[in-house]
Amino acid sequence: MDNNKRPDSMARITTKEQADAFIAEQVQQIKAQVGDKKVLLALSGGVDSSVVAALLIKAIGKQLVCVHVNHGLMRKGESEQVIEVFKNQLDANLIYIDATDRFLDLLKGVSEPEKKRKIIGGEFIKVFDEEAKKLEGISFLAQGTIYPDILESDGVKAHHNVGGLPEEMKFELVEPVKLLFKDEVRVVGKALGLPVSMVERQPFPGPGLGVRCLGAITRDRLNALREADAILREEFDKCGLNTKVWQYFIAVPDLKSVGVKDSKRYEGWPAIIRAVNTTDAMSATIEEIPYDVLKRITARITAEVEGINRVLYDLTPKPVGTIEWE
Repeated sequence: MDNNKRPDSMARITTKEQADAFIAEQVQQIKAQVGDKKVLLALSGGVDSSVVAALLIKAIGKQLVCVHVNHGLMRKGESEQVIEVFKNQLDANLIYIDATDRFLDLLKGVSEPEKKRKIIGGEFIKVFDEEAKKLEGISFLAQGTIYPDILESDGVKAHHNVGGLPEEMKFELVEPVKLLFKDEVRVVGKALGLPVSMVERQPFPGPGLGVRCLGAITRDRLNALREADAILREEFDKCGLNTKVWQYFIAVPDLKSVGVKDSKRYEGWPAIIRAVNTTDAMSATIEEIPYDVLKRITARITAEVEGINRVLYDLTPKPVGTIEWE
């Protein structure tokens, strides 16, 4: 594939055969570009970075150094899945950093959404920098840039770009999926043998659950959010809504109401379900969730999640509401 060609003139990747041909071609190109040097990749566990990691492992094996930073705002089981797939199954050269305390301590008492995003983004770059500085002989930086990122931002997208690396660290970029659309990246990921749950992972914001634990983040409310979100995802998987809905999640506001548990009054937070469909994220419609599914999700969340005593469904399309609450 000629990397200077624009995708409008390219055949799209829709089948395993096309994906296999793309993989073979990219393996050759990566080997030619990298030679015997080392490549660094920030591996979030998202679709794009996971597919780039698997491609590079196939091409250059241990010459790829993956750094996974767990900022404590991941969904339930996500960091564990990154370790399982990349370290245990693909035998990747993976550095895992649990920076949960570092992030949550910095976020203590911060309720302003933009400030939270800046702290999370800024600290992520710092942690990544610290790890990068410890490594010897890195010549390349791999990124999960995809074609819409280039269209949107003329080649630089803040949350894809590890933008704060020290000036003296001059890396050449390796961007093997930069001419692909998201659906093509998924086809390639499946052809590479990545688990479906990783390849079909729905869009997840860089600040993670930090923008869904509304207001100032506390550990107990963050934990309640993570557990409630896992139940929502589990129930959507069971009834097949996971393949019909573009993005679905729980938001938990910093707000308590009175409930009843074991015949006693107690205060708890509400869990707000958001489930939307969109083609471009510029506008979004609301998915009609069958009532029996909503009732099952409500029963499970209120019974199983400590601190949550109500479940609400956000029926607001975009516009007027944004997809995320913060």
